[in-house]
Amino acid sequence: MQLRTITLATLGAVFASGAFAQMTSFPKPNYFRETFLKAQTKVQLKDPVHLSDFVVGGKLELSLKNYLTLVMSNNTDIQLQLLTVEQPKNAITRAFGTFDPTARASFTSTHTTSPSTNALDGTTTGAVTQTSQPASFSFSQFMETGTQYTATYSAAKTTTSSSFATYNPALTSNLAISVSQPLLRNRGSEVNRLPIMTAKSRLAISEFNLRGQVLNLISAAENAYWDLVSARESLKVAVGARDVAAAFLKLSEKQLELGALSPLDIYNPQQQLATNELSVSQATFNLQQKEDVLRKQMGVDLDPQTRALPIQLTETVDIAGDAGSIDRDQAISRAMANRPDLKSAIQSLDVDDLAIKSAKNGLMPNLALTGNYTTQGRGGIFFPQGKAFVPGGYPDAVSQMFGFGFPVYGFGLNLSLPIKSRAAAADMADALIAKKRDALNIRTTQQTVRLDILNAISNVAGSQEQLKLAKLARDFAVKNLDAENKKYELGTEINQNVILAQNALVQAESNVVVNQIGLRRNLLNLLTKTGELLDERGIVIQ
Repeated sequence: MQLRTITLATLGAVFASGAFAQMTSFPKPNYFRETFLKAQTKVQLKDPVHLSDFVVGGKLELSLKNYLTLVMSNNTDIQLQLLTVEQPKNAITRAFGTFDPTARASFTSTHTTSPSTNALDGTTTGAVTQTSQPASFSFSQFMETGTQYTATYSAAKTTTSSSFATYNPALTSNLAISVSQPLLRNRGSEVNRLPIMTAKSRLAISEFNLRGQVLNLISAAENAYWDLVSARESLKVAVGARDVAAAFLKLSEKQLELGALSPLDIYNPQQQLATNELSVSQATFNLQQKEDVLRKQMGVDLDPQTRALPIQLTETVDIAGDAGSIDRDQAISRAMANRPDLKSAIQSLDVDDLAIKSAKNGLMPNLALTGNYTTQGRGGIFFPQGKAFVPGGYPDAVSQMFGFGFPVYGFGLNLSLPIKSRAAAADMADALIAKKRDALNIRTTQQTVRLDILNAISNVAGSQEQLKLAKLARDFAVKNLDAENKKYELGTEINQNVILAQNALVQAESNVVVNQIGLRRNLLNLLTKTGELLDERGIVIQ
């Protein structure tokens, strides 16, 4: 049975249409569009789909396969669950943000006027003015190896009214590169990628949890389908009982007309017919309620064109063939391999291992190797002993800088040695406790899974046996009613015993329906507990 494949990417586009994320790097054109475009806060929900595909003769005709197709396409609760994995996906992107490069630029212009304090200032107004215009551009990035580097280019122009200045204006150009490499704590790509690996593990946990939630929702949806089938069959039983009671009342009225029946004996058949009419009315309203529940499961209640159509289910309560005996050990093994909650618990151990590695890294001393290199150049109008000449402007300052004739370089070691790190020790202890707790959680989940399977198998076996006995009891009830009718026709039996036999048959037929639906439900529950329901129904989540 192959059903519709649900893709999360399509669903996300439906729920967040028009929203832009900054996925393009600077300076590509899309970067500016994604960054400065006004955020679209409107959310557009899709309308229910494929409903008209199953309209036949003015009715919504549904097999179990088609019904589950509509549930997977339109059920709001399932769509909500599918969104739960989007935030863990964003957490992975966020974890990569640590390694995003950053560019910075700054420019300032400052004009200062101050009183002259030196005769050599060469001012006639007694005031010295100075204009300073520094600019800087830097690029920095943190690498996966733990290396952090920064490259900074800075330039400045300073102009003063004082003749005491050697350079006026003074032009400077500098290029500085600094590097820091951890040698113990935070050293290497493995430890620096721990947040990314943790986010990926949490995404895997979210996917297992999603599968578990969808599994439960599909189980609930299929139970709603069988609720409607049960209500339909119960209505058939009630209608059949009413028809039998009506036929018996008609016979009694004919006997009354012929004088073969006392007028006092006509009330029992009339009461029985009234009681059965009440049962039919109750069964009819119960069927309507179950149909409304089914419409919500499929999203039919959201579509004005199909919400009023009657629903016709093609599945019967009878199960083709015999479910037979179920191997307990094999069922438990399948459950251990398929249960999403168990897989989620096992995946938590990977998160714990990463947390232990992170805590171990926090216990290490912080030893870092640092290095820096700076080259510089100068230009402007130079005044040696009152004589002025111009060595050049910014191009000469930059040329001198790249000539590397005036370097500044150095290296160093920085050590931060925790004499006693109680916080890091507590983090390590918490990480170890968390792993032990999750290991115990796996054990208790395995025990729960085993118990769930054993109970589910017992329920299936019990339903099979009860269904056989209910069918046997119905056969005897049919024979008993036939016998009572014949005795009544021969005048050797009173109508009260016939009515009792009719009630017994109705109860027997109702028991058969209840046990048929019960077997369907228990088989469904077994597939749910083994985690095989989605695969059995052909449902794939991508």
